[in-house]
Amino acid sequence: MKTLVIEKKALKNNIAVVREKAGPAAIYGVLTGDGGGVGTVELARVLRDEGIGRFAVAEVADAEALRKAGLVDEEILMLRSTADREELDRLLDLNVVCTVGSLDAGLALNSAAEARSTVAEAHIQVDTGLGFGGFLTSEPEKIVSIFHSLPNVAISGVYTQIHSVHSDGRDASGQLDSFHQVLEAVHQAGFETGVVHAAGSYALMHYDFARMDAVRAGSVLLGRCRRRRGDGLLRVGYGEVHIAGTHWLPKGHTVGNELCVTLRRPTRVAVLPVGYQNGFGVSRARDAGLLATLRRWWNSRHVTVRIGGQKARVLGRIGALETLVDVTDLKCTTGDPVYFDIDPMYAKGLRREFR
Repeated sequence: MKTLVIEKKALKNNIAVVREKAGPAAIYGVLTGDGGGVGTVELARVLRDEGIGRFAVAEVADAEALRKAGLVDEEILMLRSTADREELDRLLDLNVVCTVGSLDAGLALNSAAEARSTVAEAHIQVDTGLGFGGFLTSEPEKIVSIFHSLPNVAISGVYTQIHSVHSDGRDASGQLDSFHQVLEAVHQAGFETGVVHAAGSYALMHYDFARMDAVRAGSVLLGRCRRRRGDGLLRVGYGEVHIAGTHWLPKGHTVGNELCVTLRRPTRVAVLPVGYQNGFGVSRARDAGLLATLRRWWNSRHVTVRIGGQKARVLGRIGALETLVDVTDLKCTTGDPVYFDIDPMYAKGLRREFR
């Protein structure tokens, strides 16, 4: 049995860290990517039990799953702007706060709400540099037009995504300045912005200036965001399999996948029924540059698992469906449990279990 284990204690620890960092700001639990791999509904329930009742999704199906699971009173924010009438009708049925990132999306949402003789709630998305969508900071007049030209759309928030390639956030502060200019243009036009939010997981953890009325916590909940030492976060998620078999190989024998390794001594190996197709060894490349590339290369050649409380080194590269580890100096046998780190986002073919 291959199992993805989600440790509730570690998850709750990270929620507490997020609460401390957020301060008085409201927290949106970001549930995109099936809750980062731990389950959309499952993560939402843990968040709700810890007092967080605002969620953000990117697919209509995720909003439907939350409502069907009984989360009927919690706020759900759709992070993706859409002009698709079918999607908008479903979002209105589910009482979801929509995102307006363009005039077309605003007009489509207004039309859908007007046809129902209702008012749709929405947040306006502003693009401060990522380019994935939203109104440009150089076109505040378009944003203002959303407020006074769409009678069936009630704007209850404005948001952007602050990002940075520098640890000190010096480029992020410039983005926030342009975002503030947009907010000021809205105020000067006589409108209220509602809830203002700009910080995702990394900005929440590292830039005090980015924490506004609300923050959006996603990968930080699992300790899988870009990290700094001493941030208090714990990695959530590990894999558990059982040794499929062990055998001895002579000195000089080759092992591994793609990049073969020649054994320097008689070696006892254990076969693990897990590989990169299951997400073992797959990671997010968050940093660029030569040093980051070298670090990832080094880490890929020194992967370990834990057997009976001891580390065992992976021999060669992780295979597609099976992996070999060196257990020459360990006491273990077929059927013994093996534990390894795995990012829940990439875990496939593993039974999910909260412990």
